[in-house]
Amino acid sequence: MTLAGVLAAAETAAPVESLDVVARMLSERFGAVSVTFLIADFTGGSVVRLGAAGSVDTDEPARRITLRGTLYDDVIRTQQPRVEVRGEDGRVRVVAPVTNRGDAMGLLELFLPAAPTAEVMREIGEGAHALAYIVIANRSFTDVYQWGRRTSPLSLAAEIQHRLLPASLACEAAQFAVAGALEPADHVGGDTFDYTIDRDAVQLSVTDAMGHDVDAALLATLVVGALRRARRAGADLAEQARQADRAMREHSQSYVTGQVLRISLVDGGTEFINAGHPWPLVIRDGKVREITPQIDLPFGFQVPHTYRVQALDLRPGDRLVMLTDGMLERRAGSVDLRELIVRTRALHPREAARTLIAAVVDANHGHLEDDATVMCLDWHGLDRVGRDADTGADLTDASSPSWTGRTAPGG
Repeated sequence: MTLAGVLAAAETAAPVESLDVVARMLSERFGAVSVTFLIADFTGGSVVRLGAAGSVDTDEPARRITLRGTLYDDVIRTQQPRVEVRGEDGRVRVVAPVTNRGDAMGLLELFLPAAPTAEVMREIGEGAHALAYIVIANRSFTDVYQWGRRTSPLSLAAEIQHRLLPASLACEAAQFAVAGALEPADHVGGDTFDYTIDRDAVQLSVTDAMGHDVDAALLATLVVGALRRARRAGADLAEQARQADRAMREHSQSYVTGQVLRISLVDGGTEFINAGHPWPLVIRDGKVREITPQIDLPFGFQVPHTYRVQALDLRPGDRLVMLTDGMLERRAGSVDLRELIVRTRALHPREAARTLIAAVVDANHGHLEDDATVMCLDWHGLDRVGRDADTGADLTDASSPSWTGRTAPGG
């Protein structure tokens, strides 16, 4: 049951059967009555039990298990395995998280004939870890995993929108943890978020295309494609913004608001561009404040303009929250966003982002008029000799986006 052994066995199977290989190995190793993988949906609110490859029928709606208040929910939130003795038959249920770098893909569930030893739990954990790599390696070859992650069939606009998101909605590294969450409106509003980690920097973006449905999704495709193209060509932040703006002006008559952020993993310096987008929020020392950068025009405005790269005062221990206006509009305004950001501070960014989105969805009775999108970044800082974790641009320095004394929207 070594990681290498499980991966090697899975590679001999077809992509849709790789889960079955791991299930059989675990079953034979521990005498398990059953072994299954439960995949988490896009919202993190439910899971779907994926059976043997031959039993997956994608013509039928997924049989979903709501997470709230369940053992599954506890395991995903804490990222700790749980053991439960079943009174009626004496079988022991073990549920372990299937997660890679903070991306909670789902759960591994086993029913054992007896309580597991510490060594058995260790091997189950290794099996769950291997399963995460197997999902990553195989999800590009089959739609089974996409099918399991969908709470309901997507519209064409939503399908386009989801394909623009990063493959993993969360990521952890020594210096930071980041996660995003997006809930489409009834008529998709064109929100996207993105991130990437290079050798010397982590880059994030949040964008909001004007309009609804397929038109908005196509605008989002254009701006995300332009940003990624420039970024992957090694362009700096100013050039990324310039190319996104040019792409919009050359191929569209509409516009997209957005924020682009780059944090150096060498010295911790942070660069920021705001293209007509709502201000981000930061929680520091238990208090939430708006960051009020200078705001440039959205991408695509048909008038001469430039984009200013601004310094952002980001300190170890900060949580940065980037969002779209769907988190602030209409009935979403009834959500005390400031209080909720404080209350979820101890949660992983993945769980915090999902909680914020869920609150807005609940406030709108499950029907959003505009997409709601959040990115949460926890900055841990750099562990380097000579760096003072408390240094940074003065909050009142005119060269840096300032903190305001106002409470966050909704607070």
